[in-house]
Amino acid sequence: MLTRRTFLRAGGLATAGLALGGLNAVHAMTASKAARIAGANRRVNLACIGIGNRGAEIIPAFDDTGFANIVALCDVDLGAPHTQAMLQRYPHAQRFTDFRTLFDKMGDAIDAVAVAIPDHAHFPVCMQALALGKHVYVEKPMTRTFYEAELLIAAARRRPQVVTQVGNQGHSEGNYFQFKAWHEAGVIRDVTEVTAHMNAARRWHAWDAGIDRYPAAEPVPETLDWDAWLAAVPHHDYNSRYHYGNWRSWYDFGMGALGDWGAHILDTLHEFLDLGLPYEIDPLRVDGHNDYFFPKATTLLFRFPARGAMPPVDLTWYDGVDNIPAVPAGYGNVAIDPSVPAVAGGKLQPSTLNPGKIIYSKELTFKGGSHGSTLSIIPDERAAELQSSLPEVPPSPSNHFANFLLACMGEEKTRSPFEIHGALSQVFSLGVIAQRLATKIVFDRTTKQITNHAFANALLTQMPPRKGWDSFYTL
Repeated sequence: MLTRRTFLRAGGLATAGLALGGLNAVHAMTASKAARIAGANRRVNLACIGIGNRGAEIIPAFDDTGFANIVALCDVDLGAPHTQAMLQRYPHAQRFTDFRTLFDKMGDAIDAVAVAIPDHAHFPVCMQALALGKHVYVEKPMTRTFYEAELLIAAARRRPQVVTQVGNQGHSEGNYFQFKAWHEAGVIRDVTEVTAHMNAARRWHAWDAGIDRYPAAEPVPETLDWDAWLAAVPHHDYNSRYHYGNWRSWYDFGMGALGDWGAHILDTLHEFLDLGLPYEIDPLRVDGHNDYFFPKATTLLFRFPARGAMPPVDLTWYDGVDNIPAVPAGYGNVAIDPSVPAVAGGKLQPSTLNPGKIIYSKELTFKGGSHGSTLSIIPDERAAELQSSLPEVPPSPSNHFANFLLACMGEEKTRSPFEIHGALSQVFSLGVIAQRLATKIVFDRTTKQITNHAFANALLTQMPPRKGWDSFYTL
């Protein structure tokens, strides 16, 4: 367990600040190399790291664009049932269990990587890909810790010729283009409050929150390279409660409901409202708190300052099946709990609510869902009044996967690069720290340090990486 004592004994990185070292790239993506991609039958040589579960969904999506040539498949458990479909679909692709071996043996044969592995392992893969000049697509959240995101943002900025994309697909769908058009036209302006919610049951909700130690060691499956699965995280004995998606439940490996769904709910408003980083995060409710896995329910208040002419924004996040936020009158077709009276401002308490958000501005209120779903103005009467004056929303020129591959060929720019998504990933990391400690944190947006809690500040980096993995944490 990560405690103040064990962290200080190991030597936390955050206490020294977010110092960035120097590491020269082994290869660089040059203009001639980009031209080679564009000229080679318009296909990008793509290595796929993580080929089961989510990987098995995104690999065919890349293939279906017609712009990808799947040349390598990498997974720590190539013998597992969930990896077989991709192995059979791409029998001629080279196979690896360790991404480091993949880069060593096929570095000159690949142009880009697609990463769909547990959150804790995103960083070293992306960092090595950038150092080698390989374009990078990585599933959200971009990283697990604040410091890892800081390093990846810096690494991407040092290599502007390398394309990056984070897998929040709504950034290439109606949600993105509508928000952009409405914001630029002044329909969405003077936002002061946002409610975001994801209230579906999560796998850790059934677990005992009275946990006082990590799960006991179990035999490692014969086909699994557990050492490669752990990546840079300090050693944990194998237990099935870490594997097959369970990793999302643990502070040491995942980002909980916030990191899983926040990128699909908050992405456009974070970008176009220029929210950046909060100055305060207050856990208003934390049910089932423990030191190991995420709470059963959390309400987090993120406070963002004024940005230019835009007013301050209070963003409140709700997760947990019995932690459903109130909604404004006129919200629309939703099951309202008849046992709970309306609260101040005419808000009503639903008994169920799909993942989404409510955006309150000084003049208008907007209701939105998740992923690519678009906003609507509420109540309906106000929407009808404004219908004729709303700007036209352009269609997306490419889906999220094609956008990445076309950007690799120099024909488009990615819509969710590390420089844009990175700060949102850091917002999630700060929220997780507030969840983990169940305490309010005050954050200095200039120095990028937590100023009111030394241990929380240390958690910006988490524990130092395992021996042999520290080289990934320099630029």
